[in-house]
Parts: sequence; structure tokens; C-alpha cells
Amino acid sequence: MRAIIISGMPAVGKTTVSRKVADSLGTPLLGGGDVLKEMAVEEGYTPGGEDWWDKGDGMKFLQERKRSSDFDKEVDARLIQKARKGDVVITSYPVPWLTGDGLKVWLSGSVGSRAARMAKRDGIPVAKCMEILSVRDTENYKLYKKIYGIEFGKDLKPFDLVVETDEIDQVKVAETVIRYVKSRRD
Repeated sequence: MRAIIISGMPAVGKTTVSRKVADSLGTPLLGGGDVLKEMAVEEGYTPGGEDWWDKGDGMKFLQERKRSSDFDKEVDARLIQKARKGDVVITSYPVPWLTGDGLKVWLSGSVGSRAARMAKRDGIPVAKCMEILSVRDTENYKLYKKIYGIEFGKDLKPFDLVVETDEIDQVKVAETVIRYVKSRRD
């Protein structure tokens, strides 16, 4: 099976939808965070748990990452290699623009719906989530424009499927993606 690469703005439901798609198709799920942890191990760190990034060594590693775009390029190169092999669901912000491999899905959602999703997930007020997303959306756009020259979130030409998430829950979004993938199986 071709790789399925799922992208979208922060808090649009990429991880939840990707997990459901991977489980349904019986394929592994891989994201940039997984590759960053691989790289941390190679650098002598011992990452563990979802909150590793928020603690001493994880934060130190992320500070090292911020010093050079080489970290991001390496993560993306490794994800592209996995996409070429297929039989994987990948979540990534920039990879859909960087490879011709895989079926590419963009999950679209308004800032309001993404903020509501983030508030529910993280227990933060919606207004605070709107502020966070405003910063993250801007930073992601600038980062990927600088590194790769892509119009993150604006140029949707690389995508085979765009799913609007505002009016449907993540189960229905996943079902839509799964139906599409099954209809396109090689």
C-alpha cells in the first residue's frame, strides 16, 4: 500500500485521525515527533513518554534543534524515506510538498474549531488557544517558507484529498479518509 501522508494546521485533529486510519488499515503510524525521538537516541538521549519534550533533556534537545534547520530537514528526509517504502500512515506538516510518494490528505479547519478542539484536549480556555494557534500558524508558515519555499496552509496543490473538519467529528473525518484510501489502493 502507498503511504498515507496527513497534514493540516495545528490542532486540526491530524494525530487522532491518523491513528484511526492507521488502526483501520493495520499500518504503523509515524510522525515527526517519532523521528525526532530516534534522532535524540542517536545523540545519546533517552526519550520516554509523551511529556519527555516538556522536561529537562527533552527541552535541551529541542533547544539544540532550534539552532539549525538541519534538524527539521533530517526529520523530513527520514519521513520521505518511510513514505517511499509505503505501508505507513505519516503525519507531517511539510512532507506532502516534499515528495511525490504517497496519498496526501489535508485536514482543513477554521481557527475557531481548532481552538475549541485544543481547549477540550488540553484543558485551556478557548481564547488562550486562539492566541497559541495564531502564533503557531504564523511560525509554521514562516519556517516552511524559509526552509523549503512552500506556502504551508495556503498551497493545497500537492493534496489528493482535502477534508473540511469543522462540521464533522474526527471519526467521520477518519472514515472519509479510509474510504478514499481504499478507493485508491494500488
